[in-house]
Amino acid sequence: MRSLLGIVSCLIAVACSPSAAPDAATEDVTVAPTPAVDDSPPAPAAAIEPEVLVDLLEQEIPYGEGPAGNLMGFLAVPADAAEPLPGIIVLHEWWGLRPEIRDAARRIARAGYVVLAVDLYGGRSATDAAGAQALMGELVAAPDQVRDNIRQAYEYLELYAFAPRVGAVGWDLGGRWALQAALMYPQDLDSAAIIYGAVETDEAVLAPLQMPLLGLFGENDASVPIDSVREFRATLLRLQKPAEVRIYSGAEHGFFFPGGGNYAPLMADDAWTRLLGHLASALQQ
Repeated sequence: MRSLLGIVSCLIAVACSPSAAPDAATEDVTVAPTPAVDDSPPAPAAAIEPEVLVDLLEQEIPYGEGPAGNLMGFLAVPADAAEPLPGIIVLHEWWGLRPEIRDAARRIARAGYVVLAVDLYGGRSATDAAGAQALMGELVAAPDQVRDNIRQAYEYLELYAFAPRVGAVGWDLGGRWALQAALMYPQDLDSAAIIYGAVETDEAVLAPLQMPLLGLFGENDASVPIDSVREFRATLLRLQKPAEVRIYSGAEHGFFFPGGGNYAPLMADDAWTRLLGHLASALQQ
């Protein structure tokens, strides 16, 4: 039995078939009201607290090569794990790889995963909506670079973390790219969780997907049109994909993270429960 401590040490040195899920849900979910739209980024001081204290091994690590040098990400894994664990690619919001995304990666890792939070912005992050829009615009202009970033993250978890299964989780910009990761690896990625990210509605585009999907969206999201989410959900249902798509009644964009103006605690708690349940069902069988 190989110690995961040894595996993580090896990762740092090297770096210098899905289970069934429910059919697509057709109901919306009412949990609690939420405040008006706010473009302010989540406050790091309001970090997510884990339910269970589990010691982690964590490190900023290079996981690939980009146009400007090493791709750097945040790796977190339970310190006491004795076998290779399922891997999760975490994809950040348009703000960048900020502290709240690292906290989310830690929380997922404590549930029994090796988690790699990738950096799509090359070490940069935004503190206001204008800065985030500018950074996101660079990705829109170079989608193949984003795909290559995700490809190298997937290969890192598969080849160097020895992850027997790999999933992707993303919020906002990262939610869109979690779905795109699924489309990149329609038969190889083992789960995808899209949390208020832009979706696809074309049956021909979605038809190849084989993994369980989770989608969590706000009814009043000004960034992701709710009609497109409902069409996405209906298309997955017609295609008989193993998917759960939930729409939180009254929720705005960004309801998930503490510190932002749209944070809705009860909805966020429900979303965390669904996310961790989805990952366990898809990746820990």
